[in-house]
Amino acid sequence: MNALRRPADAPDARQAALADAIDAALPQTQCTRCGEPDCRRYAEAVAVGRADINQCPPGGAEGIVRLAALTGRAALPLNPANGSEGPRRLAVIDETWCIGCTLCIKACPVDCIVGAAKQMHTVVESQCTGCELCIPVCPVDCISLADATQTTGWAAWSPAEADAARARYTATTRRRERARREHDERLAAKAAHKLAHLDTETKPGNADETARKRAVIEAAMARARARR
Repeated sequence: MNALRRPADAPDARQAALADAIDAALPQTQCTRCGEPDCRRYAEAVAVGRADINQCPPGGAEGIVRLAALTGRAALPLNPANGSEGPRRLAVIDETWCIGCTLCIKACPVDCIVGAAKQMHTVVESQCTGCELCIPVCPVDCISLADATQTTGWAAWSPAEADAARARYTATTRRRERARREHDERLAAKAAHKLAHLDTETKPGNADETARKRAVIEAAMARARARR
């Protein structure tokens, strides 16, 4: 019964439907400036009353009006703690300084940075949401932001662009989760194999060493199960 119990702040059916509507009204930049891990989680936080409607800088004033209409709450000025409304921005990599560390690729929520380890990276401009998440992870400070529009908020970001960004974020998240799961499964299989052959792979007569190795492997397997 406990395993099926909803967390205290999880949306019920009505709140889930509201979260769907709020999510559809967000720009899907996945910038996390709202204080949540992504746009969907912000939509759920607003739906359950854990977050206010004025925490999305990319949506700007119009975005707040949209959320006010959906939630029945009064429109508020954008919370300055979350940032300020501005033009759509694009990440630009100074390719002469890029060292090919791939950290920006891993940080990008919509998979719009192309490159490989120790190779020059570049940004696919048409897919960049301007989330800025690639900037703090760059160890050589070779990423900057350029204004892509003179307009701000939803005037600078169309519903079609938001839908495309949501689709890319969903695909990227699923691919990364699948890769992580497959990695964990490979490690688990390797650990299980070592555990099954521990007696034959440890020097005979060294019971203490065998017990130590067994405890280490079993602890690693327990951590892997807990992550899953």
